[in-house]
Amino acid sequence: MTDSAALAPHDFWQELHAPGTFAVGDDFTSFYVATLPDGRQLRLPLRPLADGHHALASLIINQASFEVVDALAAQLADRLRALDIEVIVGLPTLGLTLASAVAQKLGHTRYVPLGTSRKFWYRDELSVPLSSITTPNQQKRLYIDPRMLPLLENRRVALIDDVISSGTSIVSGLELLSACSIEPLAIGAAMLQSERWRTALDEAGPRWLERTFAVFATPMLDRTERGTWRAPRI
Repeated sequence: MTDSAALAPHDFWQELHAPGTFAVGDDFTSFYVATLPDGRQLRLPLRPLADGHHALASLIINQASFEVVDALAAQLADRLRALDIEVIVGLPTLGLTLASAVAQKLGHTRYVPLGTSRKFWYRDELSVPLSSITTPNQQKRLYIDPRMLPLLENRRVALIDDVISSGTSIVSGLELLSACSIEPLAIGAAMLQSERWRTALDEAGPRWLERTFAVFATPMLDRTERGTWRAPRI
């Protein structure tokens, strides 16, 4: 078995392991093993879906150790560096943790956070509806502080979230930036969760698929007859 030693819920996302510490491609019981581009491994808890037959690996980046956040930010910054990104824009809520760290890794002195809390000086036309796979029943709007717009005009922008899953949140971010006449050069994330996000981004514009960068990707896992979880065979 890949994960013979169970972890307490608060122990996930706290430690990076040397390449080859855990076998990959086997069945999983309590956690999934993600591999970073440099070969290091990160254990992610499994979240069974309501259908009982599928599960997803989970990453809550603001609960991760500083070591893990630093490593994920560094790896994503490395992927974006060749694009000469000038401004990082972060999606709330968890994407802000990663966006801030990536901006620092790229040598920036600040970043532009989007938000869901409307300040009195915000403009309604610079907002869009926002939904998230982790908070499906909460109706929110995504805002940009209009005072930040000069930082984005005629700049090379990357839009960052922690995890891209259904793709709805990242598309909301693209729509908001479009309302500000801003088109990002890149989309970045620590994790691409399953393949469901591809449909939403393709519908937003086929160029976005090739502009999406992530540290690692995780599959939708299938439940086996033994009650374990297995990645689809390729």
